[in-house]
Amino acid sequence: MNISTSALKSFLDEKSDFYNHPGFIQDDPISIPHQFSLKDDIEIAGFLTATIAWGNRKSIIKNANKLIEMMDFAPYEFIMGFEETNLNKISSFVHRTFNGIDCMFFLQSLSNIYKHHGGLETVFSEPIQNGKSIKESIINFRKVFFELPHLKRTQKHVANPLTNASAKRLNMFLRWMVRNDNRGVDFGLWNNIKPSDLFCPLDIHTGNVSRKLGLLKRKSNDWKSVEILTEILREMNPDDPIKYDFALFGLGVYEKF
Repeated sequence: MNISTSALKSFLDEKSDFYNHPGFIQDDPISIPHQFSLKDDIEIAGFLTATIAWGNRKSIIKNANKLIEMMDFAPYEFIMGFEETNLNKISSFVHRTFNGIDCMFFLQSLSNIYKHHGGLETVFSEPIQNGKSIKESIINFRKVFFELPHLKRTQKHVANPLTNASAKRLNMFLRWMVRNDNRGVDFGLWNNIKPSDLFCPLDIHTGNVSRKLGLLKRKSNDWKSVEILTEILREMNPDDPIKYDFALFGLGVYEKF
């Protein structure tokens, strides 16, 4: 490791440590699943929150809370027992282009996944346990998620790495579920995926900071860039490369780096 790389690693270690603490939770979408203590509730609240996690963070948190309220503050119980009357209650939900029709399908699909596929952890973990990468894990999840009849418009709300989408929100959700560093932010609920398997949630903030730091040269925030950036982060920390998401995001959002 040369001096510049060593200095960069030290800088990112310091910034990751600075932002990765419970004080980070309050103003971040991860605050929504932190309202719950049961694994299934945390997973479902986390997935739905991650799904609408684009745009203004206050708006994301406000609307995610609204959705949780519509689900009677019991996400797992709601999706396992809802009937048509429950779905009608969801029909008015909207966050940007994610509307009530999309939301109703998401809840139906989650119900199917927990009733017939062993839950979110099982669906995401199976490819990993068979030696595949997170890319194949997301592709497999997407296949299972859309096995029920649905409108084509709803597909845009689950990113597809096969079309070179960065899958930022799914990678963020996986970070929440998998990383377990006892810092109190990420949950570390899933044991069948290792932190070293994860890919960096790449958005405009982490992308811009990565380019300014010389970690990324490609201009597009796509899956190819996700792979390139993650590989560099793995060289810095093979066991837990995505801890640097805290540094890259924090530098972009809070420090306008």
